[in-house]
Amino acid sequence: MSNVSTGQDVAVQRERLSQLCDAILRINESLDLESVLQEVLDSARSLTGAQVGVIVLVTGQQRPAEFLFSGMTPEQAGELERLSNKWELFEYFYAIEGPLRLDDFQSYLEEHELSEFRAPFPISPATAYLGAPIRYQDQRVGAIFMAEKDGGFSVEDEETLVMFASQAALVISNARQYRQEQRTRADLEALVNIAPMAVLIFEADSGELRSVNQEAMRIIGELGLKGDSPHQMVSAATYRRADGRVISGDGIPLEQTMNWGETVWEEEIIIEIPHGQKLVASVNATPIRGADGAVESVIVTAQDLAPLAELERQRTEFLGIVGHELRSPLTAIKGSTSTLLEGQFSLDPAEMIEYHRIIDEQADYMRDLINDLTDIVRIESGTLAVNPVPLELVRLVDEARNVFLSTGGREHIRIDLPSDLPLVMADQRRMVQVFINLLTNAARNSNENSTISLEARVQDVHVAVSVTDTGRGIPTERLPRLFAKFYQPDGPDQNRDLGLGLAICKGIVEAHGGRIWAESDGPGLGSTFTFTLPASEQSTPHVVPQRAKAAARARRTVSSDLTQILAVDDDPRTLKHVRDSLANAGFEPVVTGDPDEVISLIEETQPQVVLLDLMLPGKDGIELMKDVLAVSDVPVIFLSGYDQDELITKAFEMGAVDYVIKPFSPTELNARVRAALRKRPDQPMSFELDDLAINFAERSVTVAGEPVDLTPTEFRLLAELSSKAGTAMDHDYLLQKVWGPDQPGDARRMRTVVKNLRQKLGDDARNPRYIATVPHVGYRMPKPT
Repeated sequence: MSNVSTGQDVAVQRERLSQLCDAILRINESLDLESVLQEVLDSARSLTGAQVGVIVLVTGQQRPAEFLFSGMTPEQAGELERLSNKWELFEYFYAIEGPLRLDDFQSYLEEHELSEFRAPFPISPATAYLGAPIRYQDQRVGAIFMAEKDGGFSVEDEETLVMFASQAALVISNARQYRQEQRTRADLEALVNIAPMAVLIFEADSGELRSVNQEAMRIIGELGLKGDSPHQMVSAATYRRADGRVISGDGIPLEQTMNWGETVWEEEIIIEIPHGQKLVASVNATPIRGADGAVESVIVTAQDLAPLAELERQRTEFLGIVGHELRSPLTAIKGSTSTLLEGQFSLDPAEMIEYHRIIDEQADYMRDLINDLTDIVRIESGTLAVNPVPLELVRLVDEARNVFLSTGGREHIRIDLPSDLPLVMADQRRMVQVFINLLTNAARNSNENSTISLEARVQDVHVAVSVTDTGRGIPTERLPRLFAKFYQPDGPDQNRDLGLGLAICKGIVEAHGGRIWAESDGPGLGSTFTFTLPASEQSTPHVVPQRAKAAARARRTVSSDLTQILAVDDDPRTLKHVRDSLANAGFEPVVTGDPDEVISLIEETQPQVVLLDLMLPGKDGIELMKDVLAVSDVPVIFLSGYDQDELITKAFEMGAVDYVIKPFSPTELNARVRAALRKRPDQPMSFELDDLAINFAERSVTVAGEPVDLTPTEFRLLAELSSKAGTAMDHDYLLQKVWGPDQPGDARRMRTVVKNLRQKLGDDARNPRYIATVPHVGYRMPKPT
């Protein structure tokens, strides 16, 4: 019997060994980690006789990372992964250094005060357990567990599991090494594939093309090479050296490299195809040798020299860039100096001051543009410095518009800026440069008689500004390249400039935290350039320091027989246009670009009409009109490039008699001025009541021949009462006429002025001769008899 038993044991061992060998063979058939480990787990469970098996892999931080299951349904495996105490149990058994074999798993848990294991599959009351760590190079990389075997696990089972754990460690090592090699190969292939030069790999013995990258296929496609394979396509071309010699072989300059193992460095090769197209490339060839030193393959790189030639062309035209960027300020300076030299005896002093101001500003602008050339480098490196402060967008637009016009830009600009726009965070000098560049771009690409539109709107926490033209438009494929440095459009504008303006715009806007883009429906349909600026949370704009003003002008001498018209505008071209138009129409123009001298000019010259620009340096035109109306009842006409309804309505509500949109013709301007003069009631040159005499032209008052010194407010009140002598005038009317249209209805200030006026005129309030109080109404001056 013992011999029979021994023979059976041997047969069992042979069968076990055979199964083990088969399992090892299956395990070594693949390098896929998951499939190989699953084979290890299934084989271990089969050879140990376990009902279920689990492999757990850990990360470098010794945390469970992956589970594999055997002998369970997917639902049971999912429930096992969701057990709340699985990490506690795993970490405990994982920490055991060697294999562990248990006949009663649940009792072991209770004995070691571990939480109960609630298996998601049927188990016997005394669950058998077998586990072993998976080690590789003295590091634990996981563990393998078996459970549920009738009669429990044997020592042979334990040895078998330890052997499979060792096999799993080897599998994990090989698979991870293979995975790393695959990743490295994939990274290398990706790097080669996206390389900016063509890469071709040839077999040394046959010359067959084994591999090409994307750039190589691009060049092949551009040359129009035909063939069933990349090798046939490459072989279809003719290859010449720079001296014109045709390269022998299969048309590929590799014979020396393949035959003698020499390396080719930066040899210029001309690639030609039958229909005449050609490409010049810089070629390098490097042999790859095997262990025996023989050349096995050759790597060829070819760089298309066309982009480098384009870069060289751009470098040689750098002076053209400088000329383009400096042309506008030089034109403004030249135009201003020529006008000053030619018109030194005919120009008004105010016009001369404004032309000198342009020369000064454009010299500064030219200096700034020179700095901009270095700023391009800062833009590309992301280090462009800007100093954003809260500013009114309308101020930026107006400054840019005036500079644009003074440098010869067109006058047909429609500006639409909502009155409720928030302040924007902007560097004034930089953003004015952006506006000028966009206006210049719009003018260059549209008919000179067409209108350029400039609009703005609130967009979330930004303000979006758009410059639109109705010109030649932009093809869709060109839109992404418009803001590239040195980009040139195709067509009639090619070589007109080197495309620095839009690149600077992009850099400045992005440095402010905004973005810029272009839109067009296609050729002939115009284009829109839009950029955004961050809106400011502040409500008070930053105060921009004003330039030092020119010395005060000499006192004017005006003709008494002509109607004086005062024109206020900081654009000398507009001032000259207005002055010539008014003078040719028989008026006497008085012009200035300085808003601070307007009041003194009104008192000095007594104009019959005032023409005001809406936007003046450091002064709002509507606010200036209030100051004007506070000292004189003179009609005010606005001259403005802004035609939105809100501004026009506000101007009329605050007291303007007319609003003229720039540009305007001399005929229109003179007609508007004459209309304003007709609306103004004729005022007598003087007024007399008993001993009181008022000379309106000289703004003088006498009583019984003695001069009376009145303040401007006292004179305006006396003049207003005398102009409607015999009529009771209420407090509100007098407050608006004398103190301005936006004054509150507080009669106390008026009573104080009336009291002082009566004292100076020698008038008695109880028995008035000149100013009578009308109870609950206001005041009245008697009508002369």
